[in-house]
Amino acid sequence: MFDDQRYTYPKIQSSTAQQGAVLIVVLLFLVLIILGGVIAVKNSTTDLRLATSDQVNTLLLQSADNANQNIEQTINGDSSSDIYIAMTSSGGPFGHFMSKTGNIDDEYIFCFRPRGQFFNINKATITVPGGGNVVGNNNGYCDPAEPDDYVSQRNASMTQVNVSLTPPSPKYEVFRNYTIGQDGSSSSSQAYLFDVNSSAILPAYAGSEDAAKDCLMMTSKYESVTDKEETIAGCMAEAGVPSTVLYEIVNVENLSQSTKCIDLGVGSGKSTDSLCSLIP
Repeated sequence: MFDDQRYTYPKIQSSTAQQGAVLIVVLLFLVLIILGGVIAVKNSTTDLRLATSDQVNTLLLQSADNANQNIEQTINGDSSSDIYIAMTSSGGPFGHFMSKTGNIDDEYIFCFRPRGQFFNINKATITVPGGGNVVGNNNGYCDPAEPDDYVSQRNASMTQVNVSLTPPSPKYEVFRNYTIGQDGSSSSSQAYLFDVNSSAILPAYAGSEDAAKDCLMMTSKYESVTDKEETIAGCMAEAGVPSTVLYEIVNVENLSQSTKCIDLGVGSGKSTDSLCSLIP
């Protein structure tokens, strides 16, 4: 007697079907690899943009701060130096306002050029309220097309300085424009507060050099306009020009003579002692 049993054997797939399955698996791995590569490139691009933005901001800050430091060192430095005399003379950025009260609403502009004497009295512009230049035409504005107007020979950044008298404000103390301890009737005791705005820009990162040039001809006095885009900083932001504006208040006082007396109980008591000595 024979048992008639049937056995089922596993079907053998054809080579064509096997190659199709391998192809699908390879394609899936390829897609995953491509996705991983795209994510890695995107992250690296973002990191690069952040690094570049940080470098740009650092460069602009250094460029603007360099102008402020040079001005501060000049005003606090040797009063007989050429640069001090130029800045405090009637044609300089500070002397222009101190020499005549009718200039209180003007704005003094010059391009900061540290590779030589950073201020040139023959390359300055003075504007009046409502627009218009009374002195210098456009000589004081920085021009991206001029290599000498850049801070360094790399022709990367340039800085323009706008000087104006600090406008009156209730937050300032009364008689702040007089030196403490001096007679208000004496002209030598007069003190002045100035608003100094140093605008640093990178023209190479702008879409057009003309955009940066036009913006530099705007005012830095926010209180004189109704739209912030009419100022240098606002115009630069609207035009997409990388820029930084450093604002500083400068207090300029005339040095006057004063008398120093010997304190009570101090001294030898001899007649040769001078009770008071004149300090220049």
